[in-house]
Amino acid sequence: MTNHVMQTYGRWPVSMAKGEGIWLYDSEGNKYLDFTAGIAVTALGHAHPEIAKVIAEQAATLLHCSNLYHIPNQIELAAKLVELSCFDKVFFSNSGAEAIEGAIKMARRWAYENYGPEKHEVITFEHSFHGRTLGALTATCQAKYQEGFGPLVPGFHYANPGNIESVKSLISEKTCAILLEPVQGEGGVRPFSKAFLQELRALCDENGFLLILDEVQTGVGRTGTFFAYEQFGIEPDILALAKGLANGVPIGAVLAKQHVADVMVPGTHASTFGGNPLATAAGLATVNLLLQEGIMDNVREMGGYLVGKLQQLVDKHPVAQEVRGMGLLVGLSLDRPAGDVIKACMEKKLLLTVAGGNAVRFTPPLIVTKEQIDQAVSILDETLAELYQTV
Repeated sequence: MTNHVMQTYGRWPVSMAKGEGIWLYDSEGNKYLDFTAGIAVTALGHAHPEIAKVIAEQAATLLHCSNLYHIPNQIELAAKLVELSCFDKVFFSNSGAEAIEGAIKMARRWAYENYGPEKHEVITFEHSFHGRTLGALTATCQAKYQEGFGPLVPGFHYANPGNIESVKSLISEKTCAILLEPVQGEGGVRPFSKAFLQELRALCDENGFLLILDEVQTGVGRTGTFFAYEQFGIEPDILALAKGLANGVPIGAVLAKQHVADVMVPGTHASTFGGNPLATAAGLATVNLLLQEGIMDNVREMGGYLVGKLQQLVDKHPVAQEVRGMGLLVGLSLDRPAGDVIKACMEKKLLLTVAGGNAVRFTPPLIVTKEQIDQAVSILDETLAELYQTV
């Protein structure tokens, strides 16, 4: 049968039919231990019964209405995100890339209103990943994603990660913002240091521009606090959020301080589907469950446990180099491309993803247990031994 779907993914020869908690089942009934969670999306596991109930009830009531009208779920979810954060206002989109686009637009509009049109440049970082729409793609400093899509959006400059002098060398009177992920996800699961983020915050304050954090992957409890920035002792001016926010229902959000959000008036930005009743109902249920069930305590405990188990593999297998990450966003770097390991693990019914080419990335649902971590690491241990003849 002809496949009419554009081949923009290198898909595995498997079709997933259902999920339950940390498990996925394919159309042939095979059971997989899912340490991807849709790449950090299904934070509370697949087919969570309470979220499923909320989605069904909302679908039977009102799926969508225009943002020309007030949407109670949207108002409530925005209030909850403000309560949990240092921000004052929220704009809802449908994805992380859209949230990044909104954040960039907001920063440029803020600079335009306060300084004029010349102050529009954004500093991002090598090995970053911010999405695949044209602005987000330009912010993404990885040639393999940008090739063939030029000309890219002007006004972006790329600094060396962790190098404050590299950042300073790019600052000019045109700079309006610095944008980065607290943990570079697609770049290989590489956390920035607390000291470096604090230096960036100080640079922004000294020079009169904004600090934007891309927490599309690190937000919603993934690192052990609701937002990763809480662990760095800073407050950004703008933050992009998505992935885990509605446990699989498409949603994104831009959070901003009042003085930045004030420049976004009617006509400056919009989204037809952004923050619709269904997405925000699912988002509200996800956030409330995450907070009520003590999930973040589990993230911190299980994240530490996973790191410890993976460190044992570093000690055992020469191919395994380093364990990196925060909470349940963890990478095991190898001395070679990780694709063969991912493929072999999938054949053993463990689902993992590649990050940065050489890193095996672990983003299990935040409800993962020690027993499931033991099972996953055992499969990976066996796989490394078989592929690279270690004992």
